[in-house]
Amino acid sequence: MFDIGFPELLLIGVVTLLVIGPDQLPSTMRTIALWIGRFRRGFSDIRRDIEQGIGADEIRQQLHNEAILKEIERSKAAIAQTNAEIDSLAHEASSAMKASRAGSSASGSSELQATSPNERSIREP
Repeated sequence: MFDIGFPELLLIGVVTLLVIGPDQLPSTMRTIALWIGRFRRGFSDIRRDIEQGIGADEIRQQLHNEAILKEIERSKAAIAQTNAEIDSLAHEASSAMKASRAGSSASGSSELQATSPNERSIREP
């Protein structure tokens, strides 16, 4: 945030030690820490009040619900696609079975007709 590195912090510490003195440094640091804590809590309270004022929690919840609904819609679409594939496979299997039955009954009668003349020719001589 302030882009302060270690050398800058060391310089600030040395200057503070020289200005305040070693006797008052612990109490001064404690006071500064208390002020920083109060400052952070104040900003935290302000932020919370603003979020409550604009309904940020409600907006987050609504976005979460919309994401869940989108996922449900994607799942429904995937299930519908799977059902359509199953229906088409069942229809193909049904038509293949019907064709197989029709073909086997037609070939069965032609086989009977084919064997009948052969038997006749074998029996006749």
